Amino acid sequence: MRPDARAWFENRTTSATSLAEIDVPALLAAKRRGGHAVSVVLPARNEAATVGGLVTDLVQRWVRDVPLVDEVVVMDSDSTDDTAAIARAAGAVVVATADVLPGQGTRPGKGEALWKSLAATTGDLVVFMDSDLLNDVSHYVPGLLSPLLADTRVSYVKGCYTRPLSVDGQVRAAGGGRVTELTARPLINALWPELAGFVQPLGGEYAGRRSALEQVPFVSGYGVEVGLLVDLLQVCGLPGLAQVDLGTRVHSHQTDEALGVMAGQIVSTVLARAARGSTDRHRVSPGGLLTQFAHDGEGFVPTSIPVAVDQRPPMVAVAEYVDRLRAAV
Repeated sequence: MRPDARAWFENRTTSATSLAEIDVPALLAAKRRGGHAVSVVLPARNEAATVGGLVTDLVQRWVRDVPLVDEVVVMDSDSTDDTAAIARAAGAVVVATADVLPGQGTRPGKGEALWKSLAATTGDLVVFMDSDLLNDVSHYVPGLLSPLLADTRVSYVKGCYTRPLSVDGQVRAAGGGRVTELTARPLINALWPELAGFVQPLGGEYAGRRSALEQVPFVSGYGVEVGLLVDLLQVCGLPGLAQVDLGTRVHSHQTDEALGVMAGQIVSTVLARAARGSTDRHRVSPGGLLTQFAHDGEGFVPTSIPVAVDQRPPMVAVAEYVDRLRAAV
């Protein structure tokens, strides 16, 4: 790791692996002192098995018991199961992604839900969490908020954690995050070595100031996390970024084929930013296909899948969003 990335890691990474490590009363005092409002966003598509438990815990702990969070919003991306009904019954505000900013149309992908969540929430501090988490994550929200509430210079906070991997019924203490290790980390270290201190650049748990999030584009698919990290580096500078060790993250795992598509979209996102000219800051990468092979018992069968990135512009450039903000003042 280059010296500046190592120094950043040591100085800007804090530990919040359990509630015992977090001074919740101090966070509440900082929130009130700063006049902040906090929104927690969970993007979800067919997460009926896990979203209810997550929402129940978040609402009970951080809305009812301790008023740290002002709203818990589930962004439902065209779920075909009971995700919306379960999340609503658990206490979340459920918003259909397709219903937000109707003048902008709708697109598939997690990044689309995150982008539209800026128009569906009210907090000046926004916490994002995936909806497929399986372990106790009650400390994630206060952990991610801690750097934002403690230091006004911090605009974006990434969570990091160990990620157990289940293989053939055996659980390894680490080994999850294969796309991170095989794709994202080598690319980031080569192209933006100052970001080498981020342990989980693709992790789905992070928080930011609305004022920063509004200024960057959101990739609609799997490249959203790496895109945000690189773009917010340009907006906030390295001192404006922080990291919190949240302990362990357990979630469902995807097939190798699905991980290949994810990696393809991440490569497209990274290449678009690496090639981006100063006069064309939000250029989307050219189209591309990922060819994969499956064996049908007789031979290999190729399948080509689009992995070109699509992205939404910064919210501050969307008239429909800006008009809504003005009307709310």
